[in-house]
Amino acid sequence: MKVLLVEDEVRLADTVRRGLVAEGVTVDVAHDGNTGYERALHGSHDVLVLDLMLPGRNGYEVCRDLRAAGVWTPVLVLTAKDGEYDQVDAFDLGADDYLTKPFSFPVLLARLRALHRRGAPERPVVLTAGDLVLDPGSRRVERAGEPVTLTAREFALLELLLRRRDEVLSKTEILRAVWDPVVDHDPNVVEVYVRYLRKKIDIPFGRNALQTVRGAGYRLAADGG
Repeated sequence: MKVLLVEDEVRLADTVRRGLVAEGVTVDVAHDGNTGYERALHGSHDVLVLDLMLPGRNGYEVCRDLRAAGVWTPVLVLTAKDGEYDQVDAFDLGADDYLTKPFSFPVLLARLRALHRRGAPERPVVLTAGDLVLDPGSRRVERAGEPVTLTAREFALLELLLRRRDEVLSKTEILRAVWDPVVDHDPNVVEVYVRYLRKKIDIPFGRNALQTVRGAGYRLAADGG
């Protein structure tokens, strides 16, 4: 696995680099957003670890610009910004995972390995499943041409499901991606928000896109149900 680490805290970057190298990971380090962007744009990395508060070009801009340039390298945001809207903004701009500082190194390593296994499938700017449409940039959701109003959490959950449509996602995977990973949330909160989403994107339209897979998790049907 080859990782690009974009982190302006030099000591932290060196600590993370040494830890990853000890695990057999090849690590390239950049200490500002512009350098990180150029290396990600022209390099061949398996995963990008990206701080948000960077000199030159912040992490949000790096992620947005890479996606706009057609670079789909998985991005793990590693930041001290722990607000839920910070996470939503990062996911909206194309991040794949989000880990807040201070963090556990074994958890970081596990997240990186998971992103490496998943790979970098190309993701369209506008996400669709049948006549269900979600535009991360404008935060617009439509079903059968009609606008659907979602809360920030509902939007983040639907975006995750659309990006990985037809995949079964466990409650744990959903919690980690949509909720703050450092807070111990009750897994049943996922069930509650799935129910909220169904009431907005499926039931009024007579559809069954958001499906429960007993004992495994949830799946959003690629055909829109």
